[in-house]
Amino acid sequence: MSGPSLWGVSDLHVGYSANRAVLDQIRPETDGDWLVVAGDVGERAEAILTTLAELAQRFEQVLWAPGNHELWTHPSDEVTLRGQARYDHLVAGCREFGVLTPEDEYPVWPHAERALVVAPLFLLYDYSFLPPGVPTPAEALELAYRSGVVCTDERFLHPDPWPSRADWCAQRLDYTRCRLDGIDPAAATVLVNHWPLTRLPTEVLRYPVFAQWCGTTGSADWHVRYRAEAVVYGHLHIPRVTHEDGVRFEEVSLGYPREWQRRSRRLPWPRRILGA
Repeated sequence: MSGPSLWGVSDLHVGYSANRAVLDQIRPETDGDWLVVAGDVGERAEAILTTLAELAQRFEQVLWAPGNHELWTHPSDEVTLRGQARYDHLVAGCREFGVLTPEDEYPVWPHAERALVVAPLFLLYDYSFLPPGVPTPAEALELAYRSGVVCTDERFLHPDPWPSRADWCAQRLDYTRCRLDGIDPAAATVLVNHWPLTRLPTEVLRYPVFAQWCGTTGSADWHVRYRAEAVVYGHLHIPRVTHEDGVRFEEVSLGYPREWQRRSRRLPWPRRILGA
């Protein structure tokens, strides 16, 4: 039998019955396997926490980084908390069944030859991934509304108590940078964030104007700065493997049924990030 592995998934969107059926595929191969969940489990707090609890019963350790859908205050959700209060509610729920979050101590993967820290992150976005030829975020947002390509976050993702999502993102960047700076410089990392850490993955988007909801330039060098062995992300629903500066970037999303059911070529999923 091979040794334990670290697996990665994202964008489960369990509100879809077809996706709930796929959820059963997410199982460990060995007793020591870990799972990182890079956001967008669902929209309703109960479904999010129930799914993470179910996965925590299967794997030795589950780590979760929130996506934009978890942060929505959707009219169908009985939990009406907004912004930071909603995030805190989900973090507290995760802690009840041992799922690690961006607010917990980063664990060390115990099966590597060198110290390897697995760090779930929550960075959000700040509209700094501007479309080509558009000089400011305000103009980029105006262009999105004119073209009809507007992220649903503009309706449901509230930044309370911060004035804007960009302000919340700035706070998360400062907080997370401080925590990552505290990692032993001799240790490597696996960085897990819902949104891509760099602009490069968004260059394949069908609608470039959508990139403004896909990350922040504030994390562009983190894969180098924090000695990443791998970066795990989701959000784009374009599962693939790329490399930047010699670092492997894994997009591990499932996505909506209309997307994954029609893919003629599917990467193995769940995705093995570390291990045999």
